Amino acid sequence: MEDRVRLTIADGVAHVRLNRPDKMNALDPAMFEALIAAGTQLGARRDVRAVILSGEGRAFCAGLDLDRLLATTRGDSLIPSIDLTQRSHGMANYAQHLVWLWRALPVPVIAAVHGVAFGGGFQLALGADLRYLAPETKLGVIEAKWGLVPDMAGTQLMRRLAREDVVRELTYTGRVFSADEALAYGFATGLADDPLATALKVADEIASRSPDAVRAAKRLLNLAASSDVATVLAAETAEQAALLGTPNHIEAVRSNLENRAPRWS
Repeated sequence: MEDRVRLTIADGVAHVRLNRPDKMNALDPAMFEALIAAGTQLGARRDVRAVILSGEGRAFCAGLDLDRLLATTRGDSLIPSIDLTQRSHGMANYAQHLVWLWRALPVPVIAAVHGVAFGGGFQLALGADLRYLAPETKLGVIEAKWGLVPDMAGTQLMRRLAREDVVRELTYTGRVFSADEALAYGFATGLADDPLATALKVADEIASRSPDAVRAAKRLLNLAASSDVATVLAAETAEQAALLGTPNHIEAVRSNLENRAPRWS
């Protein structure tokens, strides 16, 4: 996995680094496999409280590897041996799962984006809960350039963040846009000269909170994005009832009152 993705975990924070800097972290089949493996591993760990996605080298991710695009002109699949018409991961196919798994992960995910985030790379960043961009970052829904459409959950994720007409204009034209525009559209949580340092700071702050409460909050916010009001209000009540009186709830109250660092169970 490390020839495509480097994974480290320290103090409750997992750092997933796309590690193909010579190709601007373009998504080839090995990168797909490595990212899915990393996300699957993290989803099963109880010691992880926040996750950071970043890219080594000059870019976050330049999108689908050019070799795969060229292969499609010869009648090959975008991803060898994968039938993208199959719902292989619940409601998602294999490529969509690469992005949606970060949204479905039980802990918050933060993308630290620099250089470029094009096509599949942009969609990967959208799968995170939060996105911090370096000011010079260039982004694009560039599938139109190649005669294609965004097909890695991008249409579902973009519409939650930006106005419909903005999403349509970017998707129809494939034009590259700036970090400032991304912030104005709603695709960026914030701009930072060092987005990785900012992501680490936010991740550490999240990791300092009750892991039970943070996981419950992500479940609620994910549910709120796709359910009716009554369902979400009932879920709020259920999550709160499950937290009240637990060891980590009691520790959160006591550590605040005693002005000390919490000791989570």
